[in-house]
Amino acid sequence: MKQVVTFGEIMMRLSPPLNYRLPQASTLEVTYGGGDANVGAALVHLGMPAAHVGCFPDNAVGQAAAQAFRAHGVDMQHCVFRGERLGLYFLEVGASLRGSRIVYDRYNSAFANLQPEWFNWEEILKNAQWLHWTGITPAISAAAAQATRDAIRAALRLGITVSADVNYRRNLWQYGQRAQDVMPELVAGCDVVVCTEGDADDLFGIKPEAGAENRFVSMSEQLIAQFPQIKQVIATRRKTRSASHERIRGMAYVDGTYHQTSYFDINPVVDRIGGGDSFISGYIYGQQHYATTDEALTFATAASALKHTIHGDVNLVTAAEVEHIMAGNLTGRLLR
Repeated sequence: MKQVVTFGEIMMRLSPPLNYRLPQASTLEVTYGGGDANVGAALVHLGMPAAHVGCFPDNAVGQAAAQAFRAHGVDMQHCVFRGERLGLYFLEVGASLRGSRIVYDRYNSAFANLQPEWFNWEEILKNAQWLHWTGITPAISAAAAQATRDAIRAALRLGITVSADVNYRRNLWQYGQRAQDVMPELVAGCDVVVCTEGDADDLFGIKPEAGAENRFVSMSEQLIAQFPQIKQVIATRRKTRSASHERIRGMAYVDGTYHQTSYFDINPVVDRIGGGDSFISGYIYGQQHYATTDEALTFATAASALKHTIHGDVNLVTAAEVEHIMAGNLTGRLLR
């Protein structure tokens, strides 16, 4: 089976134990993650080979971050080790009425300072069937945006499926280029996109038509009309009850048909970071292993629901565990 290749920054995550706030913390738990790399690692646990491409500082911290993903079974051979610092983020895990909070410390990271010519995409993608990226990557620096552009162009030349989670993070775009000017060209090369109505409005000026019966369908139709390479638009819909209680459903617009799953109820939420990454990894897996969009979408949503029960950025579940949830086993009974 050919690989799924992901491209993006991996950061060190630092969290107080339990649900402590940062001022209470005398120790911080260390994990590693990134929106793109999380997809690759989750796919490996589901049983699909994956490789990640990124740039790490050439020091022990960079090696530790890369090794964390090697330990998941992700192929890291095309990563570059240059530069001086690894991006960090601090996470306070919320509870009940208090939401979780993230503070980023990623300025001037090794990934932000990468050079696009360091990556030979024809070589990197020679054993690939799928390329995945997120809107976070081109937001980091002009060089990262150019490397993303190069990767997409190579994938299109090689006939490789391209997916993106557009994931608009307004505060990340700090290097003098607007997301609205950069993202359209990149998304134009994608076959599958994760995009909500809000992101479509912010990035592409696409709004659901007034009085539309289904706002997601209206947005998806306009998105595909603007970017004809796109064949599938997917997303999740959340009903947040509290920081500890979420309900999610999956949505897809494929070949002119709208699909949706039932809601999955998640209570309590252990860690919601990586829930979206788990959704797209589940959808990629589902596209390769199921005959219908409905099955792939249900698998993806069940995988995302399970991620909310797992500490850390990566979804540590097998395909069999996801299928157990798909089959309606939602009570969390002890398995012996």
